[in-house]
Amino acid sequence: MASSPLTIYSSLQLLSLFSIALLSSEIGGASANQFKLDGKVLELTDSNFDAAISNFDYVFVDFYAPWCGHCKRLAPELDKAARVLAGLKPPVVVAKVDADKYRKLGSKHDVEYVVSFSWNSSVLGSLNLLPLFPVDEVFIHGVPTEYFGPRKADLLVQHLTKFVAPDVTSLNSDSAIRDFIKEAGTNFPIFIGFGLNESSISEIAIKYKKKAWFSVAKDFSEDIMSFYDFDKEPALVAIHPAYNEKSISYGPFEEGFVEEYVKQSMIPLILPINQDSLKSLRDDDRKVVLTILENEVDDKSKEVIKVLKAAASANRDLVFGYVGLKQWGDFVESFEVYKKTPLPKMVVWDGDEEYYTVVGSESLDDTNLGNQVSKFLEGYREGSVIQKSINGPSLAGFIKSQIGVRLFLMILFVILVVVLILMMAKEEPLTVGTRDHATGERSSASQPETRESRRDAVKED
Repeated sequence: MASSPLTIYSSLQLLSLFSIALLSSEIGGASANQFKLDGKVLELTDSNFDAAISNFDYVFVDFYAPWCGHCKRLAPELDKAARVLAGLKPPVVVAKVDADKYRKLGSKHDVEYVVSFSWNSSVLGSLNLLPLFPVDEVFIHGVPTEYFGPRKADLLVQHLTKFVAPDVTSLNSDSAIRDFIKEAGTNFPIFIGFGLNESSISEIAIKYKKKAWFSVAKDFSEDIMSFYDFDKEPALVAIHPAYNEKSISYGPFEEGFVEEYVKQSMIPLILPINQDSLKSLRDDDRKVVLTILENEVDDKSKEVIKVLKAAASANRDLVFGYVGLKQWGDFVESFEVYKKTPLPKMVVWDGDEEYYTVVGSESLDDTNLGNQVSKFLEGYREGSVIQKSINGPSLAGFIKSQIGVRLFLMILFVILVVVLILMMAKEEPLTVGTRDHATGERSSASQPETRESRRDAVKED
């Protein structure tokens, strides 16, 4: 029977010194001398990087540069987290690599470098390669996975604890269920199989371990059933703490059905669209029913979102999302929505470069929102649509837009500086003296050349 993988952050801090001492004694031979598991951040280089990755099962690596402001702010957070993560069983080792110094190693692990120009006193200037940050990776049994999670110490601990947790956690009381939910945090969806055997979801849990928490529960009370809104068992409950949302499946619990439910429930019923949430759509091949609002937080929009959530629960083959013109105007304009466009407006987006409008359902009014949303979905499923292309980058483009803009500006700056240098190099330096004196010298110098050219012309004649 698997025990709970989670420990409270503050308790871990108290126990970490004892755990570190025990774990350090287990690392034998030359490896123990090279890498001390003492709760400090390891400094890795070209020469010891591969050895560290092969020596520990779980390693979090921060690729940094000494001049990087973000990296300087992150450093104390890593120091705090390292002490706690070293006390887990198995431990998560925190390490860092100076990617500005070890560029070959940085390039190997997806650190992007851009051309930068710097002035030099002896020469006009020089071109350099500067790394773009942050880049963090988690190595699990030597296999790297790029890390996109939070970087504050307590949230980093909570996030990385997931990687060393059992695939499925067994919960045997109401208090165990509540503690599990609390300690899991809000960064991942949580799946609890009430009355289910561990074997019924173990394969799915292994497959989606990096994306969600999985558990099975027994010996729970009717209060728990009431709180999580299920009235019989077995039941598989999906919880999204960040969105205060949950959904329930009563089966069937064959592997194919369970996986389909888990995949659909990785995203909440109604998803607010922003830079971060777009990343969650990358691995989902469903179409997105996108509702464009004037302002996400006003009362009218809240009513629309409530109706959309009800529609989403009955149409799980689609992802339902919403975005406000006020919150993300650049994104909204890609769907031909501007300040004078009647809102709310609904479209179906393929998550890339195409979207569909439904004939006769271009926008919603205040009268009977439920019927209007149903009419829109019926029109879409019947094929009464107009296909269009978005006016801007695809999903990947929106995710990387900030990096892309920064790259473009830096490259443009370098080009302008190079052109300026070439122009300066072509200019003739002025001689010492006044401008009139220099002009007179050039005029008098040209006179002999004129006479010589005339003599040559006469000879030719």
